[in-house]
Amino acid sequence: MDKIKIENLEVFANHGVFPEETKLGQKFLVSCVLYLDTRRAGTTDLLEESVNYGTICQLITAQMKKKTFQLIEAVAEHLAEEILVFDERIRRIDVEIKKPWAPIGLPIDTVSVAISRRW
Repeated sequence: MDKIKIENLEVFANHGVFPEETKLGQKFLVSCVLYLDTRRAGTTDLLEESVNYGTICQLITAQMKKKTFQLIEAVAEHLAEEILVFDERIRRIDVEIKKPWAPIGLPIDTVSVAISRRW
C-alpha cells in the first residue's frame, strides 16, 4: 500500500485526566500515516483521485476540539475510526498522539500513544 503521511499537526485541545487539562487545554501533536492506493492520483494528477491531506488535517483538528477525552489512547481510537470512515480509500491508518506538556513533574520531551487500525 502507498502512504500519505501527516507529521506533528499541532492542535490545542482539552484532553486529560486532571481538571486543569480539560479546563485550560494544552498542545497535542498528531501524526498519521494513511495507507491507500495512490496510483490513479499519480497517473492522472487529479486531487479527487486521492485523499486530500488538508481535509484530513481539518478533520483531525475538528474532532480533537469536538469531544473531551481523559486518555490520549481514547483520542487516538476516536481519530482512527473517524478517518477510516471518512474515506473508503483509506484501508489502514497509523495514528500517534503526542502530549508535549504532559503533567508529570519531570523533564520530558513528550509522551505519546501510537495505534494502527485497518478495515
